[in-house]
Formats: sequence, C-alpha cells, structure tokens
Amino acid sequence: MAEKTNQGYPLAPANGYTRSDAESLQSADELKRKKRIKLAIYIGIFIVFQIMVITALSLTVMKVKTPKVRLGDINVQNLNSVPTTPSFDTKFTTQIKVKNTNFGQYKYDAAIITFLYQGATVGQVSIPKGKAGMLSTKNVDVEVSLSSSALSSSSLGSELSSGVLTLNSAATLTGKVELMFIMKKKKSSTMDCTIAFDLSSKTLQSLKCK
Repeated sequence: MAEKTNQGYPLAPANGYTRSDAESLQSADELKRKKRIKLAIYIGIFIVFQIMVITALSLTVMKVKTPKVRLGDINVQNLNSVPTTPSFDTKFTTQIKVKNTNFGQYKYDAAIITFLYQGATVGQVSIPKGKAGMLSTKNVDVEVSLSSSALSSSSLGSELSSGVLTLNSAATLTGKVELMFIMKKKKSSTMDCTIAFDLSSKTLQSLKCK
C-alpha cells in the first residue's frame, strides 16, 4: 500500500493574529487617527472663532468712546442791547444734550456751563448729576440769563452796532462709562459752542458746537 502523505496546513502567525485581524486593527487605528485630526480641526476652528468674536467685541461693544455734551435748540425769550452804553442782557431756554454712544450707561457728576463774551464770563448755569443710558442722549432743560454788567470790553459797542452778538459756551463733564456691569472707564466730555444772536430780530442766528 502506498504510503500516505500528510497534507500541509498554513502556520498561524507568531503573534497569534490572523491576516484579517491585523487588517482590522490597522483600519481601526486609521479611523482613530482620522477622528483625532477632525477633533484638532474643530478645536482650531473654535479657537479662531473665539478670537474673531473677542476682537469684534473689543472693537465695538467693549470700546469706550468719549460722550459728547452740546447745547440744543435755543428759544430766545428776551434780548436787549444798547450799543452806546454798551450793554446787553438776554434770557433763553435750551437743552444740555449728553450723547452717549457706548454699550453701557454714562454716569456723570454735576457741572457748570459757562457762557462767555471774548473769554469773559457773562453767565453760568448748573446741571445736576445724572446718567445717559446706553446708546442714548440725555436732555437737560435749562433756563439761561446772561448780562454784560461785569464786562469792560471796548469792542462790545462796535459789535452791538453791527447787529450780531457772538457768545461762547464751555463746560467739562466728568463721569464713568459702565460696561457689562463690571468695567468702569473714566471719561470727561467738553463743550465748546459758539452762539450768534441777531439783535435786530432778537432771535438766534446760528449755533455751532465742536
């Protein structure tokens, strides 16, 4: 009888894994690597987005601007002038406008508005402390009385004879802008307005504020 030959069988890998198992492990590692890359990309995008948001906030919402203080419309109640003396007196109503363009309220202290003729004081009016809300304008109604009784200017007579009286108003408003209830920034607002009265019609001719 012919001697039977033993059929050969493939030997198992030394590490105990079959080829299909090794390929599965390699595929799982590749999947994990891709997930880590995606996660890193998402984190990078999130960080860039946060930087953009913070930058936008710092340039808009968190940027503190100096509020503006100006005179509003002037309603002349009385205006008398005598070129020969020379002298004048006037009474009018107006509004002190505190414009706040910040994303937070502006709290300001009491202040004095001074009216001047060629640098000399002809009258003053006080405004109480208050606040202008976020992105809003605070209007304070005032009545102003001005007189040249304390003046010694030699040019007043010629100016009154010209028919136009030019005055200035000046003030400094100090306060703090509050942002997000946690950040406070000191800001001082200044007023510099030029007022021209038409003496013949006894009305306001022009009002310009810087």
